[in-house]
Amino acid sequence: MGLGIGLVGLPNVGKSTTFNALTKAQNAESANYPFCTIEPNKAIVSVPDDRLWELAKIVSPERIQHSTLDFVDIAGLVKGASKGEGLGNKFLDNIRETEVILHIVRCFEDENITHTEGSIDPIRDIEIIETELLLADMARLESRISSLTRKAKGNDKNAKAQLGIAESLLGHIEESNPVATFADKEDDAFIELNKEMRFLTSKEIIYAANVDEDCLEGDNQFVHKLKEYALKLNREVIKLCAKTEEEMVSFEEEEKMEMLESLGVSESGLDQIIRKGFDKLGLMSYFTAGVKEVRAWTIRKNTTAPKAAAVIHNDFEKGFIRAEVISFEHFIGHNGEQGAKEAGKIRLEGKEYIVQDGDVMHFRFNV
Repeated sequence: MGLGIGLVGLPNVGKSTTFNALTKAQNAESANYPFCTIEPNKAIVSVPDDRLWELAKIVSPERIQHSTLDFVDIAGLVKGASKGEGLGNKFLDNIRETEVILHIVRCFEDENITHTEGSIDPIRDIEIIETELLLADMARLESRISSLTRKAKGNDKNAKAQLGIAESLLGHIEESNPVATFADKEDDAFIELNKEMRFLTSKEIIYAANVDEDCLEGDNQFVHKLKEYALKLNREVIKLCAKTEEEMVSFEEEEKMEMLESLGVSESGLDQIIRKGFDKLGLMSYFTAGVKEVRAWTIRKNTTAPKAAAVIHNDFEKGFIRAEVISFEHFIGHNGEQGAKEAGKIRLEGKEYIVQDGDVMHFRFNV
């Protein structure tokens, strides 16, 4: 399942460096000048999940397969991007195709790395980017309203319904409010409009505070400001040192943990970003565990058993009979499927069952 998370931010904030570390491949050119990234770099990233290793200890499979996410590194935006400045609307369209925005914010000082605005100010930087996203949504919506107005005059009932909600939304945006805070988001006309328009400011945003190594254990003034700002908007801040994360790409797991411990942190900022992005996309994993493979299968939260089975193969849904389910905790606690069976911890679930995160499943079907 490929659902995108777009990395955005001003030039020279560390997006490409973060992308390199995320993908564990040095395939996004990094340089000390704006617009180093010309085409959006795309990559599939494994979602870290220690539960897979716990399952593997019991099953001893030939291979392990994680859930994955798509990450897209989008060129640095500048003031006026919504009007074509810098690399302009092309890159706003790239953001539109993603589901969640990871906004890389520079929270470190380094005279050797140029800042396009001349100083370090995370709130100003955020407002530059988010203003451009808002202006782009406004221009797109104004064009849509013109089209809807023409159709409404021809007694198109659907156009009339959408026109009312579109005009209300435009007033909301014109007061510098993102689409995400629009009061009528549950209205059917809005849902249809947003599905078609893919408004930039309707997307979930995670802030990644890019700091230097000295700031990983404690927050500097820039991170404090960013966290205060994010709290008001009910958004999350994840702190990382992109340079250090990139350096750790080639490390063995033990070396990586030693490095993190020496920096006063217990977990990689990138691992936090991947997991948080997975959650923001409304995704979760269930497992299959056999001698050939221990695998995490990606589904949306609140998915029924037949729909979850379809992720493996469409025939599993078409011929679904029932699912054999063991919770992850019971699978581990009883040392595998046989132990769980002897303890009465295997459940047979039907078509209405809502799969839970971490379920270990086997599907019975007949086609």
